[in-house]
Amino acid sequence: MTQLMRTVKSENIWKAKKDKTDHPCIWMQAGVAKKKNCSNFYDCTNCKYDDSMAKMAEAGKHLTWQAALRNLDSKDRTCRHALTGRTERRSCPMNYNCQRCDFDQYFEDTLSPKTGHSMVFMKDVKGFDIADGYYFHNGHTWASIDSGGLIRIGLDDFSFKVLGGPDAFDLPLTGQELNKDKVGWGMKRSTNMADVLSPVNGVITEVNNNIRKSSDIAKNDPYGDGWLFTIHNSDVKETVKDLMADNASVEWLGEEVTTLENMIEKITGPLSADGGVLKADVFGNLPTLGWHNLTHTFLRT
Repeated sequence: MTQLMRTVKSENIWKAKKDKTDHPCIWMQAGVAKKKNCSNFYDCTNCKYDDSMAKMAEAGKHLTWQAALRNLDSKDRTCRHALTGRTERRSCPMNYNCQRCDFDQYFEDTLSPKTGHSMVFMKDVKGFDIADGYYFHNGHTWASIDSGGLIRIGLDDFSFKVLGGPDAFDLPLTGQELNKDKVGWGMKRSTNMADVLSPVNGVITEVNNNIRKSSDIAKNDPYGDGWLFTIHNSDVKETVKDLMADNASVEWLGEEVTTLENMIEKITGPLSADGGVLKADVFGNLPTLGWHNLTHTFLRT
């Protein structure tokens, strides 16, 4: 199986499968906790451990992580967003008074939701890319988790190579609530429409306006700049627990490709047995497969 690597923008993806030492808790990095690794996607706002540590600090049992980091030399005071892997290394100029920091507000409100992923490793499954570290729904949508607990949503490479590039998307609006396994948005190619199931529950926090301007971005870079929107859910673990990741997603995609090959063979006869891959835009090259047949089979709508 071929391993590919694509570079897009920032390194803030929280991988589905990770080493337990990859994400040291900010309390540990500040030296307050001896050994503690984050298991909550650096979503401190909804973290029970962070809440407990903050209450103990308020009771005078130990320092806050901010106070502990203030004891460092000014040149060693690293921005909390860098400590949690959400941005490249940068110093904190505000002495950890984040509420007064223009960068903090800009990052939370503007930069973070609009930033794609970098160093996204791909696995090639019979000519179809699948992103390592992402979570997949059987309707060919994906969810990735940014440090901070933001959930990014998109369509997978298989859907675009089978259905072809869409002319437009009918995307949800910011603030709209989506429900897992229910129709969340749509896509259009010529006169053909397709509904797409949402892979998770949550509220839309940001829509990728670049996709509205050019739908080709999603087709050309489905796991990077082609993300469609971001979602907030206060219980990230719960909302992605039933999705496929790692080996399970690779095996599932292999089965989907086999299903597609069988559908094609019913029309064209036996495919090449030399291990070749299918040509992109399957529907465009073989419209007799039927748009509704393909969307019902693979998008589950």
